[in-house]
Amino acid sequence: MTEDTIDIFVDADACPVKAEVQKVAERHGFRVTFVANSGLRPSRDPLVRNIIVSGSFDAADDWIVDHVSQGDIVVTADVPLAGRCVGKDAFVTGPTGRVFDKANIGMASAMRDLGAHLRETGESKGYNAAFSARDRSAFLETLERLCRRAKSAREGSP
Repeated sequence: MTEDTIDIFVDADACPVKAEVQKVAERHGFRVTFVANSGLRPSRDPLVRNIIVSGSFDAADDWIVDHVSQGDIVVTADVPLAGRCVGKDAFVTGPTGRVFDKANIGMASAMRDLGAHLRETGESKGYNAAFSARDRSAFLETLERLCRRAKSAREGSP
């Protein structure tokens, strides 16, 4: 959006940490944009907006990539979207607190592709672990750290 404001973009379909994002963003004065293919609960907070995109494949991802800027924050579990946002120099985390950056996005993409291959061949059932309180706590810690890093980067500090 504007260069002086840090935005947090959330790939909101099935995101389990929407409330946590709003809480941390409010503390830092950051804007939050939830992007989804289906309805979202409206917010009265002027720093929160909801974007509903078409149901077409990757519409939410494309919208986020089109609007994210260097130094913004993205919350997504989608590895290809994370890679696209890392490529735009955004700070990226998954809802479990996993950070995606230039050092690890290649391996994350390779592991995603391997997992897809194993599921396709029947070698793996592909069950995901349930979202836990530990995941929520790790996410809050990571998001807080990324918010501080984004602020420092915007202010020109290392």
